[in-house]
Amino acid sequence: MVIWHKSILSRMAEAVLIDLFDLKLNSQKNCHQTLLKTLNAVQYHHAAKAKFLCIMCCSNISYERDGEQDNCELETGNGLSALLKEFEIVSCPSMAACLYTIKQKIDERNLSSIKVIVPRHRKALMKAFIDQLFTDVYNFEFEDLQVTLRGGLFKQSIEINIITAQELREIQNEIETFLRSLPALRGELTIITSPLIPDIFIHGFTTRTGGISYIPTLSSFNLFSSSKRRDPKAVVQENLRRLANAAGFNMEKFYRIKTHHSNDIWIMGRKEPDSYDGITTNQRGVTIAALGADCIPIVFADPVKKACGVAHAGWKGTLLGVAMATVNAMIAEYGCSLEDIVVVLGPSVGPCCFTLPRESAEAFHNLHPACVQLFDSPNPYIDIRKATRILLERGGILPRNIQDQNQDLNLCTSCHPDKFFSHVRDGLNFGTQIGFISIRE
Repeated sequence: MVIWHKSILSRMAEAVLIDLFDLKLNSQKNCHQTLLKTLNAVQYHHAAKAKFLCIMCCSNISYERDGEQDNCELETGNGLSALLKEFEIVSCPSMAACLYTIKQKIDERNLSSIKVIVPRHRKALMKAFIDQLFTDVYNFEFEDLQVTLRGGLFKQSIEINIITAQELREIQNEIETFLRSLPALRGELTIITSPLIPDIFIHGFTTRTGGISYIPTLSSFNLFSSSKRRDPKAVVQENLRRLANAAGFNMEKFYRIKTHHSNDIWIMGRKEPDSYDGITTNQRGVTIAALGADCIPIVFADPVKKACGVAHAGWKGTLLGVAMATVNAMIAEYGCSLEDIVVVLGPSVGPCCFTLPRESAEAFHNLHPACVQLFDSPNPYIDIRKATRILLERGGILPRNIQDQNQDLNLCTSCHPDKFFSHVRDGLNFGTQIGFISIRE
């Protein structure tokens, strides 16, 4: 849910959006004068601070720029045409298309403080669309546009405060339909699979190509949304829909780990904890997934008992034994045997790029010296993949049933920006790939 920050001073907006999407104007002189007055006021108050002044419309406004006519149809006289040239006009057939286009322009400029000047009767609708397409990274302030639509005369319109459940579904459907129409970016959707896992399971590890996320560090197949990132849930859901279609699972029965960098496991069917770094299930048709963007997404499969699991192993979770905690949950809950469980480690950061302060690295050195390089340095290099294999083998998993070095699985996420997201490489606004598995129905 986007937070509406009413305390932002109107003159501090980095971007200003004027909503004329549903405005029907006639050629009466007072209509143009009032619109001219509004645009003049916006330019006067915001031009010095704002880096982006925008008018959103739906085939209503026209003006000439460099001798070419825009798509809209408003007679522009009395100084209006010249003033319109100071604004960027976004004209699309739907609200979803307009706002998504505007969001891209805002993100290109890395702006986050946005003022929306909107007719009162459209404010609730505008907020509902913004809730779906923006995250808490953005701060919004609203101001009334003193107009009414379809009557030709400007006057104060009635504010509608409530969006019904049906209207919200229609908004969501409009956004979903628009996002489905967008082309894949950065190449085709690619799923890495392991020959160790038999065909009774659907499984794989995603890469960063084939999705619609456009922000550079999230582009293009980001599969996680948070309040600190610019990718909204609607975009992530569209990426997930494309993955489900490609892999053949039901996205309505899809569950992600709620990461806490610990060793807590949710055994599906029992009460769901507030946070957990592993999931196990023996339910057919349910897909479970572990997130990864340097941390290891791990997939577990037992073809004998027809059970599976996933785990998220960062350096803390690795030391806490989250991998074996997942194995032990499968043994305790489903009667699995150690010799039947197959474990596949997804792409993660390698020892070439991942360092820890020496006091933290010491625990890895104590586990096995081979897990640490340059141990005597202030920030030794750590191999969390080797540490995970060591702990799995010590726990009784057969060495031949662990895949961690074949195909693209052992590529360092930080070293391969063309293939993978990486927190180490990209900082806080990083994208996320996943490892997933389900038992075929």
